[in-house]
Amino acid sequence: MDGPSETEPLLRPPQVQRKVINDVRHSSVQDESDHNKIDNVPDAKKQIGLASAVMLIFNRVIGTGVFAAPSIILRSSGSVGMTFVMWILGALVASAGTAVYVEFGTGLPRSGGEKIYMEYIYRRPRFMITCFYAIYGLLIGCLSATSIVFGEYTLNAFAIQPTTVNVRVVALLCSTFCVMAHGVFLNYGLKLQNALGFFKLFVLFIIAVSGLFSLVGVPGFAIHDEYDIPHNFTWSSFWEGSNIGPNAFVTGMYNVIWSYIGYSNVNYALSEVRDPVRTIRRAAPLAMILVAISYLFVNIAYFAVVSKKDMLGGGTIAAALFFRNIFGPAAERILSAVIALSVLGNIMGTLFTQGRVVQELGREGILPLSSFFASNKPFNAPLAGLFAQWLVSIITMVAAPPGDAYLFIVNYSSYPSTMFNMLISSGLLLLYTPAFKSYEWFPPFRAWKSVVIFFFLSNVFLAVVPMIPPSPGSDVYEHLPYWSHVAVAMSIGILGIAYWFVFFEWIPRRCGYHIVQETVLQDDGVSRNILRRIPNRSDDEGRA
Repeated sequence: MDGPSETEPLLRPPQVQRKVINDVRHSSVQDESDHNKIDNVPDAKKQIGLASAVMLIFNRVIGTGVFAAPSIILRSSGSVGMTFVMWILGALVASAGTAVYVEFGTGLPRSGGEKIYMEYIYRRPRFMITCFYAIYGLLIGCLSATSIVFGEYTLNAFAIQPTTVNVRVVALLCSTFCVMAHGVFLNYGLKLQNALGFFKLFVLFIIAVSGLFSLVGVPGFAIHDEYDIPHNFTWSSFWEGSNIGPNAFVTGMYNVIWSYIGYSNVNYALSEVRDPVRTIRRAAPLAMILVAISYLFVNIAYFAVVSKKDMLGGGTIAAALFFRNIFGPAAERILSAVIALSVLGNIMGTLFTQGRVVQELGREGILPLSSFFASNKPFNAPLAGLFAQWLVSIITMVAAPPGDAYLFIVNYSSYPSTMFNMLISSGLLLLYTPAFKSYEWFPPFRAWKSVVIFFFLSNVFLAVVPMIPPSPGSDVYEHLPYWSHVAVAMSIGILGIAYWFVFFEWIPRRCGYHIVQETVLQDDGVSRNILRRIPNRSDDEGRA
């Protein structure tokens, strides 16, 4: 029998019987949550095409890392050559992650990302994995760290001295603007997001070309006389100082892998993608190829213009040294504006998808105010989900002082994605086994099993490294234990499991009822689940 075509999703939408009761369309009660079906999203709501899908991923991956990370990686690797080795290894890890998420995206073409995939794999106990994920989705604000960075670079671009107060004011305005753009003016927000992605790609192209021109001696791109002429690409200097010690290698690879995170971004909004199976098969690889090429050629440009000594000295980011050496110190403000716009694109790309994750949690029916979070009213966009992300991020920005507390929040908000990646990659390996044959997992795209194993092991690496004591002088925090963000991230997951146990196991058992899900269609044509309490039958009733 022929397998499914690339345009045919593995899972088909449920056949819902529509009847209006209290202004809501109901279907038959489903005693088991059926994740073998995609949701009913009208075609009119599918506004994401190939270019927008590519920019969703590209904007999410490329933030400040491409401008700052090369200096950090060089300090860990010790040599230019080992730096490129690490970037290439990071691209391989990102390729494996992309393949895993494309397989899930073609098999389960619905918004929600890891939430949908974990629910599909880990079906028992019922509702537990959803509750586990939901607490993370609500409590970890996705805007706080990047909005602060935007505030700092924006103020620098306008030659205003950044302070704790004015940086946070600009960050608040930035977050609010992004929520309004995606929650009120959806079409314009998407166009702006795409424009920022193309602008970012153009800037990286200019940096790469300028560096290559400088390397081959094109007039007008020479390094200013007052700065060191680099010799980073002679064979002896290319590998000079290579640090192959395990601690340095682990630290460098940890930073490189995080620089590629974001390849799953379009998976969170697949319900709004036109022809999602075909689109994700093209958009995800194309976006990550653009990312990998950008990282490679921008690093070549940096090392063609900036000496290794300058790159390692001080705390100046690589991009600032690059612009200074070719265009002079006056270019610093231009660079600040470029980085601010790059961060703005990153914020918009992240917020667009994370708002959909909160909406998917609302559509599952397990949270208070689920109908509020599931709604697309009043602007045909998930404004409630976007608002939830905005509110948590604003609280984080206001409450977290600079220093340990702020760095802690950045780290603990990143750690859960590693746990989710471990769960879905190990779950994908389970789907390949005979024990899970009844799941009938035959998606249009299949990643090689070796690739899935490689991705799983890379996330084990990311999960374990923060628990290893840092070397002297490399402390993560000044006053907090190095493992504190790991402990808090895991505690949030435990809180989600406790929520599940109390409201879906303990209380129903004590009160003599069980919970079933009923699929309903909202008046905007989008389905969601609601929970019903069904009294348990007594033994006498059962015998009767």
